[in-house]
Amino acid sequence: MISTPRLDLHHLRGDHLLEIFQTRSDISALDGVDFSNPYRVLIDFQGPLAWRAPQVMADPTVNKWFVRWIVLRESKEIIGSASFHGAPDKDGMVEIGLGIEPDFQRKGYARESLLGLWDWAVSHPEVQVLRYTVSPDNAPSIALVKSFGFRYQGQQLDEIDGPEDVFEMGREEFLATRRGRDEQ
Repeated sequence: MISTPRLDLHHLRGDHLLEIFQTRSDISALDGVDFSNPYRVLIDFQGPLAWRAPQVMADPTVNKWFVRWIVLRESKEIIGSASFHGAPDKDGMVEIGLGIEPDFQRKGYARESLLGLWDWAVSHPEVQVLRYTVSPDNAPSIALVKSFGFRYQGQQLDEIDGPEDVFEMGREEFLATRRGRDEQ
């Protein structure tokens, strides 16, 4: 689990990820975990499981990079999910996807989740580049990623999501930025 000041980011085990994907039910994957409001953000075919489940079936070792429930520690509410798109590529790049439920947006939870996940990612020496892609129309997410110091790299065309702006930051720059913020 990754913990931030207000959040716990619970990793979804590979067998649970596959069970949710195959049965379209989140109940058994949460068995023994005291969440007050499990919701179905991961289950529809537009959610991250449609991409992550086939990757885990092909190579179970990549699951450590995948889905985490974003849980408000105080209330135990699941407020979103986050996942890297895969293990680091040959250049050490990891890309992240994040979704916060509408009722919980604009409260700093996306920022806190991203920091927790990026801190976790750069603790792995193979990670050299952090990437964030976002629709050019998503002004709040663009402002968020720019506030971290990520630089615009251009645009790509995603088969499902359409045009996306690509932002990146190198590992060492991220670590230096984090040290600077921690010293303030």
